[in-house]
Amino acid sequence: MSRKYKKMKNSQLYKGSLNTIIMKLLEENGKMYGYEITQKVKAITQGELNITEGALYPALHKLEAEGLLDVEIEKVDNRMRKYYKLTETGQKENVNRLSELEDFIRNMQSLVNPSPKLEF
Repeated sequence: MSRKYKKMKNSQLYKGSLNTIIMKLLEENGKMYGYEITQKVKAITQGELNITEGALYPALHKLEAEGLLDVEIEKVDNRMRKYYKLTETGQKENVNRLSELEDFIRNMQSLVNPSPKLEF
């Protein structure tokens, strides 16, 4: 399987986790702006995962509309920059989503790499 094909297939798997990825980064970093989020994900995954602006900004706006993110606008180098941070509700929801994601990963691991067969 070519590397390009592999990345395209993986992107479908990551789509469902994008909001959780964003929220986890904001939990760890306090506040971040959009481009910073994309670069952090790229660095952490050593270039394996690239979040496009077309995927990121709709996700950020949805999280904001749900009351999970706050937006702060700051002037940086004569430009206005939007920073995103978790609200108190967002912090609580982040814990739930991370727990859900960990359960999902554990279940997928069990299915993909099953332990020796159990007899019932």
